[in-house]
Amino acid sequence: MRRSDTLIERIGWPVGFGILVLALWEVGVRAFGVSPAILPPPSAIWAAIISSGPTLWGDWVQTVVKGALNGLWMGTLAALVLAVIIDRFDFLKRGLLPVANFFAALPIVGLAPIMVMWFGFDWHSKAAVVAVMVFFPMLVNILGGLAAVDTMQRDLMRTYGASHVQTLTKLRGPAALPFLFNGLKIATSLALIGAIVAEYFGSPIRGMGFRISTEMGRLATDMVWAEIVVSAVTGTALYGIVAGIERKVTFWHPSQRG
Repeated sequence: MRRSDTLIERIGWPVGFGILVLALWEVGVRAFGVSPAILPPPSAIWAAIISSGPTLWGDWVQTVVKGALNGLWMGTLAALVLAVIIDRFDFLKRGLLPVANFFAALPIVGLAPIMVMWFGFDWHSKAAVVAVMVFFPMLVNILGGLAAVDTMQRDLMRTYGASHVQTLTKLRGPAALPFLFNGLKIATSLALIGAIVAEYFGSPIRGMGFRISTEMGRLATDMVWAEIVVSAVTGTALYGIVAGIERKVTFWHPSQRG
């Protein structure tokens, strides 16, 4: 009963507060006569979502599935491979990490137009932007996880005669999983933001960023907010999926107990 009550509280409080905010938003906009071009009421946004379902779906597939998720797995895989190499050779930490930090400092508004010129207007350029954005956070988290092993544990593996690969797969890799998932939770938000912003600098006639830019020029703010709602729900869902997988995979870690 106590566990059920806790689950209800964890879900009920955010949902109830969200409903309260939407109600105050609706009442405030109508009471003060705010122009829909400035701030549409939630009812108008919901109507735009219902009436523009196929358009929103096409934009979602273009931005999230093709751009964000492809860039996410490419950036994560590149960071994982490079982290394992850097961890194996100490001199690479002094040479490659500053270069990776340089790429992390690149502004997306300067990077996106270049990627569009290199990879074209379709989702490939957006995936490239996302891959660059998520690469450094993932690299830093994975390296931190690989280093988060006690000296006594490493000495024990050496005592057993374990090779570097065996130590990596049996000890250091599992120890790095919480750090990997922490990086993924950060990277999912960055991937979605990066894909949307990149579409401002060149995109086919679909995509969430393209739609936001186009509809804002027409002052169709209800459609703009509809895209924002879809983006927010998607980001929350992706974060929840990663957190759920983390709980299943790293159930043994102290952070998942209780």
